Amino acid sequence: MKCALITGGSRGIGRAICIKLAEESDYHIIINYRSNLEAAKETLAQVVALGNTGEILKFDVANFDDVNQSLDTWFDSNKESVIEVIVNNAGITKDGLFMWMPKEDWDAVINISLNGFFNVTNYLMKKMLRNRYGRIINMVSVSGVKGTPGQTNYSAAKGAVIAATKALAQEIGKRKITVNAVAPGFIKSDMTADLDEKELKKLIPINRFGEAEEVANLVSFLASKKASYITGEVININGGIYS
Repeated sequence: MKCALITGGSRGIGRAICIKLAEESDYHIIINYRSNLEAAKETLAQVVALGNTGEILKFDVANFDDVNQSLDTWFDSNKESVIEVIVNNAGITKDGLFMWMPKEDWDAVINISLNGFFNVTNYLMKKMLRNRYGRIINMVSVSGVKGTPGQTNYSAAKGAVIAATKALAQEIGKRKITVNAVAPGFIKSDMTADLDEKELKKLIPINRFGEAEEVANLVSFLASKKASYITGEVININGGIYS
């Protein structure tokens, strides 16, 4: 069984990616979540409604031991399966000016976005190398590309994942494994629900927030065989706000 693992797949952009991959690929969809079981079940129901298969898998991407134990257990039960696609989507924001930022807000954001990328990708890497095929897609942000005031922690975490994407792509390209990053701008989701959309859309040349499904369309393409010659790239999807 060929599988795609989406971290933070229960809500928002993660959910949209699970649904789009269920619609456009034959992959068995593994929906990772940390705390919101109901949301994960809802995502799974939508995957199944499209005629595809899927399951939910609980672990905290920031916890190295938790990731290893959960994936060990999963592979023990699915010995014939391969995870061909990893979408490192789990992330949080803890916004605030750097001068007043508590260390726990810095650590929380770095641990989920950057260490989460390491924990999940590093575990699955050897298996991908043996299979000589894979797609690694890292969800980053316009904040990681240009920096956003009030998001020094988030910009640092996503900027680091961008650099890691470029380096890792060069290490493993010969094994037909591509590594790319997708950098959304303002997308309608739980994460942007508190923002003043009316004011902010004036900054966006396309004059609106993006939809999660639009980001999922790009991820689905990068996860497909059509994207075989694209690697080490950071693709902005932001309505022209920054490129």
